[in-house]
Amino acid sequence: MPQDSPRETPRPALRDPFAWIDAHHERRLAAGLVRTLRPRSADSPLTDLAGNDYLGLTRHPEVTEAAAEAARRWGAGATGSRLVTGSTALHARLEEELAAFCGFEAALVFSSGYAANLAAVTALAGPGGDAGGPALLVSDEGNHASLIDGCRLARAEKAIVPHAYPDAVRKVLAAHGGRALAVTDSVFSVDGDAAPLPALAGACRAHGAGLLVDDAHGLGVLGEGGRGAVHAAGLAGAPDVVATVTLSKALGSQGGAVLGPQRVIRHLVSNARTFIFDTGLAPAAAGAALAALTVLR
Repeated sequence: MPQDSPRETPRPALRDPFAWIDAHHERRLAAGLVRTLRPRSADSPLTDLAGNDYLGLTRHPEVTEAAAEAARRWGAGATGSRLVTGSTALHARLEEELAAFCGFEAALVFSSGYAANLAAVTALAGPGGDAGGPALLVSDEGNHASLIDGCRLARAEKAIVPHAYPDAVRKVLAAHGGRALAVTDSVFSVDGDAAPLPALAGACRAHGAGLLVDDAHGLGVLGEGGRGAVHAAGLAGAPDVVATVTLSKALGSQGGAVLGPQRVIRHLVSNARTFIFDTGLAPAAAGAALAALTVLR
């Protein structure tokens, strides 16, 4: 006769793994910190003073027509990573035009400004080959969340310095003595003030450190012809300076880019995870940004 199968020990009932979210929500609700989405209609009668469309180009007829034409020609999406099938002639032309306009040797376009910042920080702070381990990251305490997250993901040593204070950067670099990268916004998105870029560059150069500037709020607004805060500070094209920009503010489109020396861009193509493993910027956005840059010029 078949033997009886062993009796299974009853398992305790599983707890709700997301129950903690409800308590978290209640605390945020009580503190007035719950974020909500408010979809707007295309024909809203309101004047938008909350958006980042600084120059009003997002509805410019040349920009919207360029977006439509790019979608008709290339399709709705990039179809893949830039290293596979997601790189089009539009992307290449946009990179050439951005680099030339802003005064840099080369550019690399990403699907967002956030992705561009993550790429620049993590790839430039990573292991330095003959230079040894990761670089020290010296970050302004008022930096944008994307730069902060880049510093966290880089898994490098970090020093958070007082806001817009070059002497603090100089002191940290002097004490470190090794490979380092200072990271700052050009125009800080919360306070709206500008970074002292020439003084920061001087502090970095005194100790052989690189300077990474997020110029998202400077492109199209500051500098000769809107070439940005880095250009206005006389730092565009310098071999020790890298800038990131967004295409979603003054250019009225979507996406981001890293600008810098050719060797930096080459390094990002092979090492930046948000470039290698992300679908390329949609052709419509690339076409719109290229048209907006033409209008701006």
